[in-house]
Amino acid sequence: MSKRLLICSTCAGPGEALAQAVRDRINDGWEIEMHECLSVCDEPVALGVQATGKATYVFAGLDEADAGDVAGFARLYDEDADGWIADARPAGRLRFCLKARIPAL
Repeated sequence: MSKRLLICSTCAGPGEALAQAVRDRINDGWEIEMHECLSVCDEPVALGVQATGKATYVFAGLDEADAGDVAGFARLYDEDADGWIADARPAGRLRFCLKARIPAL
């Protein structure tokens, strides 16, 4: 299964800082990629979460201090068969930064 975290590269410095902080906390087969503009420009930094056969998530308003919560969300996401997280409390502040959740195909 392919799974990736997409971090907005248009959010330049803060996006790179978040990516590095997440890389320091997570591996487990996750690809961490910078991607040009995720279109949540009013609330940098934006983060997308995708995996084959699972729901897609978009979060915004993140910074490197949220890396632990991103790692917590990735663990929840890994544990759920379709990625539809019912109880996001273990993801900390990230659950308040959710902008979109899209069901898997």
